[in-house]
Amino acid sequence: MLKVLVTGATGNVGIEVLSSLKKLDHKLEIHAGVRDTEFGNEKLSNFNIKTIKFDFTNIETFLSALKDIDVLFLLRPPQISDVKKYFKPLIETAKESSIKHIVFLSVQSVENSKIIPHHKIEKLIVDSKIPYTFLRPAYFMQNFTSTLRNDLVNNHRIYLPSGQAKFTVIDVEDIGSVTAKVLIEPKNHINKSYELTNNETLTFAEMAEKISKGIGKTIKFISPNLLQFFLTKRKENMPTMLILVMIMLHYFPRFQKTPKTTDWVKIITGQEPKSFDDFVLTNLKQLR
Repeated sequence: MLKVLVTGATGNVGIEVLSSLKKLDHKLEIHAGVRDTEFGNEKLSNFNIKTIKFDFTNIETFLSALKDIDVLFLLRPPQISDVKKYFKPLIETAKESSIKHIVFLSVQSVENSKIIPHHKIEKLIVDSKIPYTFLRPAYFMQNFTSTLRNDLVNNHRIYLPSGQAKFTVIDVEDIGSVTAKVLIEPKNHINKSYELTNNETLTFAEMAEKISKGIGKTIKFISPNLLQFFLTKRKENMPTMLILVMIMLHYFPRFQKTPKTTDWVKIITGQEPKSFDDFVLTNLKQLR
């Protein structure tokens, strides 16, 4: 029986991974890495899993968390960008432990962007010689129900410096489905990289139209210049580092080729990926 450690287990992706595993027939022993094993894990109560104390910011938790674990599902919490400080010792600990496979949640086109943390983390994993699978998802549809939700609900707008750039998108539920399949049969995905998208390429203006139609209320798309965007977000007390990440995600694609859609979700799960319209319909309450 393979023992799997899921990091970020209480987050959007982690919950979808656990939900997908729950629906499948498997013999995995699943452990959830959490900062506190006694409190704050109500989201995990519906799953037949064990919790292990694991904190990305506390290196002392690494060795005990990885002990006797065979497969590690690894993601990068948004607030952690210092790869050398946190991820290098984590991967080094993985090398010294029983880890036989790392499934890492990266980002689409990571190989073309050396400045983002995911690129450095992928390199650490490759250099470790531990067998890996890199999942490289497109733009999360769930950003509209998290990071972008305040503007959407309170100001009836999408306010991003993305111009008319087209984006590939993915529903987090599809990421969870793919991850579950890989975790169950890691031997079939050794040293593979998969870009995960649905079948659409959309501008934010087109996404605003789809949301407007779905919720029955006009959502405007506004593309400010970088100074306007920066100052507006600072007035909203958004941390400077997060603003810079938002610029990297939404502004730089204006000067890059439109990413291609892929069939990996269907190939790995056997199911068509969810469309943006599907996402809107499923999340009407939050989008309103």
